[in-house]
Amino acid sequence: MDRIQTRGNIPLCGEVIIQGSKNAALPLMAAAVLHRGTTVLHRCPQILDVEYMSEILRGLGCMVRREGGTLIIDARELSAFCVAPQFATMLRASVLLMGSLLGRCGCARLPYPGGCTIGQRPIDLHLQVFERLGAVVCPEEKGIGVYADTQLQGCNLQLAFPSVGATENAILGAVLAKGTTVLEGCATEPEIAELCRFLNQKGARIEGIGRRRLTITGVTCLQDSQYTLMPDRIVAGTYLLAAAGTRGNISVRGICPGHLGALTAVLQKTGAEVKILRDAICMNAGEAHLPVPSVQTEPYPGFPTDLQSQLMVFLTGADGESRIEERLFESRFLIAEELRKMGAEIAVDGQSAVIKGKNRLKGGIVRAQELRGGAALVAAGLMAEGETVILGSHFIKRGYEDICRDLSGLGADIKEL
Repeated sequence: MDRIQTRGNIPLCGEVIIQGSKNAALPLMAAAVLHRGTTVLHRCPQILDVEYMSEILRGLGCMVRREGGTLIIDARELSAFCVAPQFATMLRASVLLMGSLLGRCGCARLPYPGGCTIGQRPIDLHLQVFERLGAVVCPEEKGIGVYADTQLQGCNLQLAFPSVGATENAILGAVLAKGTTVLEGCATEPEIAELCRFLNQKGARIEGIGRRRLTITGVTCLQDSQYTLMPDRIVAGTYLLAAAGTRGNISVRGICPGHLGALTAVLQKTGAEVKILRDAICMNAGEAHLPVPSVQTEPYPGFPTDLQSQLMVFLTGADGESRIEERLFESRFLIAEELRKMGAEIAVDGQSAVIKGKNRLKGGIVRAQELRGGAALVAAGLMAEGETVILGSHFIKRGYEDICRDLSGLGADIKEL
């Protein structure tokens, strides 16, 4: 069962409740390693990436079990600092275990992290952070080792780019370090604020949450805690764009609307009626047919790169020409060729893509090559005439609990084969 079948030309209508955040769950799971005790994560999404990280933690000696939507991690018996390659090479977030293992054990060895094929995604900023905290970086044939002879030392850090992963690794490394770390130029994605709140609840001392400057005062130990994860803003955005492409009328509930400000601004430019509530976004996309002259992906609060493929699909149905510029990952336009198979007119030039709308997509057989592009192809199938089969649906399961269930609840003709 590695394919999804859709029949299009049905407006998505109704309401959907959004799962817990993938991009928050994985850093929090890595952070649990810092504590010699138990961490309980409520609303933890049941997705492949969480399963991969769970297996990595078990390989390190942690006990991990799930009770419905709750994940329980007991890291008291952590017995290894070498991450096995079996799952690490499938999961980009495995790199975050460098910071937490280094903070707890004083050493960490990891294979080069895996994940989606969306670009090079180097980890040089991460390694610079560890060196500034007092660790020694040792490149190895199939991975990286980081070692600290003594306790990590707090310092002043200036990130050359607001990398989400490097910011998270800096936080993880600094929490148990001696003294104070001041992190300048850090990323401000909501998932980073979530990591800071989670760690503070465990006894960490982090100030400046949500800002470009974080101050982290090292503590000697952390404590048991329970935490409820924030909603997944990318899943919410995916469903909003899928509904917009079908000219639907939906309510996305259980979310933080402020996290999707860049998306709702674009949707309004296309003619969609958007209503923002305390924990929901309601959208009527019956008139959402205007093109968008220019959209650039940027670090938060700019338009998220993780919604760029879904936006491209939506814009294939606009009445005119739109342009997307991808400023973060050089291979985010892999989906363009698959959409051309469905009749889309998309011209890619380097990091820019021009989408000529009006031509209705036609069903066919397409293949997912990464997580967000796979979800976008599902949205394309819902817009297209006739039947579409999306191969490689395991990519989608890395970040979406049950995309067929959620979209079926909105009236989509969709099923897993």
